Amino acid sequence: MGFVSEFKEFISKGNVLDLAVGVIIGGAFGKIVTSLTDDILMPILTLLTGGLDFKEWYLSLDGKTYPTLEAAKAAQAATINYGLFLNAVITFLLMAFAIFWLVKIANRYKKPQEVVAVADPVPTKEEILLTEIRDALRNRA
Repeated sequence: MGFVSEFKEFISKGNVLDLAVGVIIGGAFGKIVTSLTDDILMPILTLLTGGLDFKEWYLSLDGKTYPTLEAAKAAQAATINYGLFLNAVITFLLMAFAIFWLVKIANRYKKPQEVVAVADPVPTKEEILLTEIRDALRNRA
C-alpha cells in the first residue's frame, strides 16, 4: 500500500473527521467563553469588588511600582501577572461548566444504546477434547 493511499485511508476514517470538527467548534466555543468572561462577567465582578480589575493585578520583580501593567511592560520590567492568570482560571472554569451542561443536555437527546446479551460460546470439539485431557492429567497427579 502506497503512502498516498494510506494517507487517504487514514484521513477518511470517521474519527479523524469528527476530531477535526470538534477542534474547530471547540476553538469557536473557546472564543465565546472568553468573551463571556472578559466582556460580561469580569466587568460585573469588577463592579462588585469596588473597581478592582484582575487584569491589573501583577507583581513587579524589579522592586519598582508602576501605575498599570502596561506601564510596567513599557518599562520592560519583569512581572508576574497573577491577575491575568486568575482570568484564565475563571475562563477555564466557565468553559468546563458550559461543556458539562452541553454534554448533559446532549445526552438527554441521545438514543440509548441497546444492550445485546452475548450467550456463552459453545465450545468446539477441540476445546472439549483439550478440557478432557487437562482434567485427566489433573486427576492423575
